[in-house]
Formats: sequence, structure tokens, C-alpha cells
Amino acid sequence: MKKTSLALAVSLAVLLSACGKQESAAPEAPAPAPEAAAPAPSAEPAAAENAVGKSVFNKVCSLCHGSGAAGAPIPGDKADWGPRIEQGNDMLYKHALEGFAGAKGVMPPRGGAAALTDDEVKAAVDHMVGLSK
Repeated sequence: MKKTSLALAVSLAVLLSACGKQESAAPEAPAPAPEAAAPAPSAEPAAAENAVGKSVFNKVCSLCHGSGAAGAPIPGDKADWGPRIEQGNDMLYKHALEGFAGAKGVMPPRGGAAALTDDEVKAAVDHMVGLSK
């Protein structure tokens, strides 16, 4: 029993001592040359910057919105998304959060992923809208 306690105490001491160490800062990179060209802007910067929305879309929304299942509008289809976008983001958020059943199809609440937060759902809507403008 003493050996187990001693081994546990030594292991704990080693782990705790590592927690207090500070990492040294990496050396600063030199400034780029003035003649370096700035990166070209993305064609769709809002969609590219929305990493959360893109991730949620890929994991959840693309199951239906990638194929048009149950009448889901496919991102990029301006004809299908146009009238929806004209209703405004608040209406799109409401349908995505609460669900919707209409003439064109069915949207389950939160895309069927009840664990998604409101902000994650809204980010996914923003991502799809950004791809569809």
C-alpha cells in the first residue's frame, strides 16, 4: 500500500510541476517586405469567415440541404433561396430554430439536432445565405 501511495504522490507531483512551467515565447517573425502583394479577397468573405456555420452545415444541415431532401433548398440555388432570403434573417432563424412545414417542404426544429445552440443554428443559416446570394 505504501508503494502505491508513494508512486501516486510522485506522479501527481510531476504532473503538477509541469503545470506551473511557462513556455518561452516564440521569436518574432520579421516584417514582410513592402513590395509583397496583399492576398486577394475571397469572392464570398462572409461565408469564408463563418467557421462555426460552415462546420454545423457540414455536420448537420448538409444531410438535407446538400441533396434537397424534404424540399430543403440547396445552398447556392439563388432561385430557391431568393424568396426565402427576401423574408429576412429573423424569419429564416425562426424556421430553422422552431421548424417549419410548408408547400415547398419540411424543416425539423434545429435541423433535427436538438443539442445545437441558437447561435450555432443562426451561424449555419448565415452560412447558407452567404452561399446563396
